[in-house]
Amino acid sequence: MFEAAGDPYLVPYDGSFRVKHAPTSPPDESQEKKRNRKRLKKLRGDLGNLQRVLYADDRYSVLLIFQAMDAAGKDGTIRAVLTGVNPAGCQVFSFKQPSAEELDHDFIWRTYMRLPERGRIGVFNRSYYEEVLVVRVHPELLTYQKLPGEVEPKRVWKERYESIATKEQHLARNGVIVLKFWLNVSKEEQRQRFLSRIDEPEKNWKFSKSDVEERGFWTDYMKAYEETLNATSRPWAPWYAIPADDKPFMRAKVAEIIINNLEQLDLDYPKVTKSKRKQLQEMRLLLD
Repeated sequence: MFEAAGDPYLVPYDGSFRVKHAPTSPPDESQEKKRNRKRLKKLRGDLGNLQRVLYADDRYSVLLIFQAMDAAGKDGTIRAVLTGVNPAGCQVFSFKQPSAEELDHDFIWRTYMRLPERGRIGVFNRSYYEEVLVVRVHPELLTYQKLPGEVEPKRVWKERYESIATKEQHLARNGVIVLKFWLNVSKEEQRQRFLSRIDEPEKNWKFSKSDVEERGFWTDYMKAYEETLNATSRPWAPWYAIPADDKPFMRAKVAEIIINNLEQLDLDYPKVTKSKRKQLQEMRLLLD
């Protein structure tokens, strides 16, 4: 079964991850924005090439999951990293507030039909992890989920971690490479990005009162992220806590991690048999 590539930002599997020790800015030597943009351009080409082999190989698919606080840069990172990939080879889905139909199913149900087919890269911009992040910070939302019996929040989170880990292990056993990214933005950087959304008219549409209200729960969210990442980072479905205050570094690092993991697979173009080569030569004659 797939095992994740190592990286300084890989969340360990032993439960020792601490948000307070996770950097939000890159190392000093990695802060050169021009160099990171140039590096990302090359990485895009590498990722595009790997996706073509992934498609031809037709044994694996890739699921990229992005979670973060508002304004951390999920949308921009997804766009920047996947720009070099054939549009037919990737698919992106965003999961917002669940609909009435979705609330009539288990909390993972709505993501099942959005899983990528073999050969494709799928992206979840937010995901079933919202159910142990937003819902944990706002447990009153459990009231609308029609859970049977008496609802004990602590038990619910533990059981959901178990359900998520089991689902992701099942996916890994069936050739889905699950890579999860927490874009770790600082509270001060978020404030600056919110201010730019107010000051720049073309960004006004991105900003709402609820963004500011959620910011007031920052400490609760950090606790929820810490417990979630510790409970669900596994060799076959790792979390990477990426510093998000510097966007060029963040985007290049995400692309690098995806590539490093894909390169661990034994991807190759299908081998042409002797009889197939003979048939190709016969077809060549027909083209004369």
